[in-house]
Amino acid sequence: MASVAVEQLIQVGAHFGHLTRRWNPKMRPFIFGERNGIHIIDVRKTQALLEIARSAVVETVAQGKLVLFVGTKPQAKEIIRREAERCRMPYVIERWLGGTLTNFSTIRQSIRRLNQIDKWEADGTLEQFTKKERLQLLREREKLRILFGGIEMMNRLPGMLYVVDIVREHIAVKEARILGIPTVGIVDTNADPEAVDYPIPANDDSIAAIELFTRIIADAVLEGRHLAQQHGKDFEALMQEQETPSERGSPRRPLLVEPDEGSAEGETGSRV
Repeated sequence: MASVAVEQLIQVGAHFGHLTRRWNPKMRPFIFGERNGIHIIDVRKTQALLEIARSAVVETVAQGKLVLFVGTKPQAKEIIRREAERCRMPYVIERWLGGTLTNFSTIRQSIRRLNQIDKWEADGTLEQFTKKERLQLLREREKLRILFGGIEMMNRLPGMLYVVDIVREHIAVKEARILGIPTVGIVDTNADPEAVDYPIPANDDSIAAIELFTRIIADAVLEGRHLAQQHGKDFEALMQEQETPSERGSPRRPLLVEPDEGSAEGETGSRV
């Protein structure tokens, strides 16, 4: 049985694409038609592909792998944080830093610095610093927590990415592809569905649509966790476990990813 009804997809506005002049021709198979200069997405295909993506998430998590939730656009941030925390998976809701996946060891160094400052505060070591130094350290910690708080406990590369708006998060998608990490992504009519392994053709600006899809993916994670636990896999231990060299992705080409300065597109939720 499908995880969502066609009527529900229409109710949350999942069928509204962008202006026809802004479309990506590769989205043609997923477009039902147009209305008032806006492409209308075929929600029957959305329904079918969402179910395929959901099953892939369940299978991935059941194997003891992590799913990294990614959504930095304003209307997605709180939804991503809430649902990722509900299913106890890592997430990124601030600007994606180039190398988050492909240079993961360096990212881990920043997280260790964050943990070190936390430890200094807990054991009283912070009091040994001058007032100015303490203030600098606390400000540094605040900045690090904003950037890395969602992946603070992720000591290994994820087994899958779930991405809201693959155009905005193109660097995250590219890094996952370099490392051979499968990606589930909400793909609007301005995007290339071939950029991700499991495209979900839908409106990626609608808060209601983002919330619906993200909740379904989080539920799939919980289902996968349950199956994994039945096979003796401890997810809390996995979050702490360090990856082995054999588990690291092998880049298929030289890393050319630059730090993302953010995309202005999609921030307002406009269908233009």
